[in-house]
Amino acid sequence: MTLEARALCAFHGRIPALHEVDVSVPPSGIVTVVGPNGAGKSTLLAALMGRLPMSGEVRLDGTDLRFVSPERRVAMGLSLVPEQRDLFGTMSVADNLELGAFCWRRAGRRAIAAEMERVYALFPRLGERHAQLAHTLSGGERQMLALGRALMARPRILLLDEPSLGLAPLVVRDIFATVRRLQAQGVAILLVEQNARAAFEVADHAYVLEMGRVSLQGPAAEVARDARVADSYLGRAAAPSAAIESMPPEKLAA
Repeated sequence: MTLEARALCAFHGRIPALHEVDVSVPPSGIVTVVGPNGAGKSTLLAALMGRLPMSGEVRLDGTDLRFVSPERRVAMGLSLVPEQRDLFGTMSVADNLELGAFCWRRAGRRAIAAEMERVYALFPRLGERHAQLAHTLSGGERQMLALGRALMARPRILLLDEPSLGLAPLVVRDIFATVRRLQAQGVAILLVEQNARAAFEVADHAYVLEMGRVSLQGPAAEVARDARVADSYLGRAAAPSAAIESMPPEKLAA
């Protein structure tokens, strides 16, 4: 499944936030979008999900999404993990996960339970806390739950907005290992991430978004070597990030 945006413009009210943005996510690819705060990265994901007014084209496997609701986009295989996570704090882990299956819930409880077990296999800690209320979870556990809920929709393309934000380095390591594992399972990922060093290391392709426009794009390794990118986002010395460098080899290969 391929996600493509062409000449995408998005608006917050009457204020333009994206200007003629072209982005493509190939099947099973990891594409990252980096840039400064306020560049429009989260706006891009919201526009792709149909949550903001927009112009231009957004296509999922060639299907025009301009007039498709966010709910229908989820049913078609597109899921978003928002930066705020948007969990239901007074509901249990299991109930939050079950809500993620809303678009195919008529398949029955047995199918939902089987999908939930797959999420628990990916995040064993959620299985241990299945009856715990979401608001009592740690930051890392809440991120796992937000990601698990999105996976309950059986996405083919996953939009991740700042998955490492506010998390401890060991948790960040696990989140990026999960990104690799999902790619190996055939899920394509569009990753918005402030930790540019880690993002470049897991991504195949990268876009640099500045002031609502794509200023640079190409293979992630090449973009990371660009002098201006190294100065602005990598602190010039483009050494491997601690989060990714410390991943066990089996996790990187998973």
